[in-house]
Amino acid sequence: MTPDFTMPPEWHPQDWLWVGFPHLAEEWSGVIDRAQEQIAAFASAVAESGQEVRLVVRDAANAARARALVSSMVILEERTYGDVWLRDTGPLVVRSSTGQRCARLFGFNGWGGKYLMPGDQAIGADLAASAGLETGEKADWILEGGALDGDGTGLVATTEQCLLNPNRNPHLSRADLEARLLRDLGYDRVLWLGDGLINDHTDGHVDNLARFVAPNRLALPRATGRDDPNAAIYADARARAHDAGVNLAEVPSPGRIEWDGVVQPASYMNFVITTKLVVVPVFGSPHDSDGVAAIAELFPGRETVGVMADAVLAGGGGFHCASQQMPSA
Repeated sequence: MTPDFTMPPEWHPQDWLWVGFPHLAEEWSGVIDRAQEQIAAFASAVAESGQEVRLVVRDAANAARARALVSSMVILEERTYGDVWLRDTGPLVVRSSTGQRCARLFGFNGWGGKYLMPGDQAIGADLAASAGLETGEKADWILEGGALDGDGTGLVATTEQCLLNPNRNPHLSRADLEARLLRDLGYDRVLWLGDGLINDHTDGHVDNLARFVAPNRLALPRATGRDDPNAAIYADARARAHDAGVNLAEVPSPGRIEWDGVVQPASYMNFVITTKLVVVPVFGSPHDSDGVAAIAELFPGRETVGVMADAVLAGGGGFHCASQQMPSA
């Protein structure tokens, strides 16, 4: 039986956006100041577009640093959390056919045991309670929000690299996971893509690879340059989506981005859709303007802006990873 609720797609109206603010210097490879500035620029852009932004800060000193950087329109919320990736640790909000919202909470094990920090297992419930959302019992499996992207009709995209990874739910089969996606989030169809981007700390989250931009319409990167390290991954994702009958839109990738000889998982796909604005992470690549323009064409009713995110990437993610929306009732 199909549940009487859905997880609204990101392009539906939102009441506010939660954003995590960096606070642990040791997790930011010497770039925490720039990461804070970039997160603040992202939060400010959304707030100044007319949507409420709740910037989650760790303590009074962290709040003072944030307040010095952000627009006066940004609201600060002091909470206990480890890292800023609220897409993965925050609540996933579903909505019933009558408009009632409730939060789904899942197990969290630090992206397969790699990054375990105090507070990250509780921040989802904390944010849900602060929003007055009912939660029920925590689901009996591990899931991060960035591992999924839905189109609002019951179709969800994910990657085998992440969801089938033995460091998450080794006791669950593909069929088991599909059943839980239906039971807990209302997804009745799963588009299984293969691997995520090379060197993605999350074991290949789909929100860095492929994003739904409308019902049954999926945006995917197009390899840029003959040395694009993810060319084969993009081609495989495109073939799988095509075979599943999904309509495709292409966005040029940032191309090959290396720091100290290490390929970085830079992606314009980690954009954030808000009620009035789309924010695209950019990296100082010569392809940044093309990437932003291609995404802007997919959202003609919204303004689209690029915001520098190289320091956020150095911390392990992007703007989408660091945020979580509250859908309107």
